[in-house]
Amino acid sequence: MDMPMSRFAARMISQALPMLAAAAFVCLWSHASLAAEEAGPLPQGMAVTVLKAAKSCFSDIVEVSGIIQPRERTAVRPERFGSRVTDILAEPGESVTTGQTLARLSLPEGGTAQVQAPVAGIVLSSSAVIGALASAKGEALFTIIARGEFDLIGTVPTEDIGKLKIDQTARIKIVGAGEFDGKVTGVAPTVEPNSQLGQVTLAINSNPRLLVNSSGRAMIKTRESCGVSVPLTAVLYTNAGTVVQVVRRDRVETRRVEVGLMSGAQIEIRDGLTEGDMVVARAGALLREGDQVRPVLASVDGK
Repeated sequence: MDMPMSRFAARMISQALPMLAAAAFVCLWSHASLAAEEAGPLPQGMAVTVLKAAKSCFSDIVEVSGIIQPRERTAVRPERFGSRVTDILAEPGESVTTGQTLARLSLPEGGTAQVQAPVAGIVLSSSAVIGALASAKGEALFTIIARGEFDLIGTVPTEDIGKLKIDQTARIKIVGAGEFDGKVTGVAPTVEPNSQLGQVTLAINSNPRLLVNSSGRAMIKTRESCGVSVPLTAVLYTNAGTVVQVVRRDRVETRRVEVGLMSGAQIEIRDGLTEGDMVVARAGALLREGDQVRPVLASVDGK
């Protein structure tokens, strides 16, 4: 048979219970604090890669594609009618000097005559055939690329025609020949109605040996602008306008911006950003105005 608990024992138990509860709480709190210290601080918001908006210079480049043509073709014919070709002394592709003999002719009344180059250059073509008649009004015996000068005759879209002006410098790359300096010498006042392309003529400054009708491409810098720039991936095009996402005090801010020129993977920001602003490197719909984030500064290579 159980004995009733004495009043003294009951009093001791009631006094010990609060002390045991406090000791248990302290023990649990100590274990939780130790676990938190081992795990590190809890993250606040999603981690996003950011970079500083920096100043950069951009060039507006107009690209012209076309073919190589002689700047000036000089036709060479004999002065007398009824002459026959007896000797051919120059072939297409050869360089000739002013006054150099290109062919000899026999005159109808007897004697010989010479056909000479009126200008230095490169022989483009020849119709001379031994024994054939040569005429002052017929097909030219020789055609010379005067002074060995070439042009790039190209086309550009309508929106670029207005950017081009006479004497603008260009860098011209010709297939199989390399790169050369050049300048704009002609801009057509009209465009072809079907293609909406306009013709542009560029002089090649040096006198390289080029193949007529070979293809080439020119890059013309029409203007330069310097300002704040960000990667193209940082820009969002929305129904409300063009925006970038800026992180300020660990919060996302959406900024309306005005964009300008592009170069490679960078784009000019003409208005809406200041140099040094922390911009989300890859803007997207997952981030919204006011979201709390953990900004991680991008490395030098942008990764």
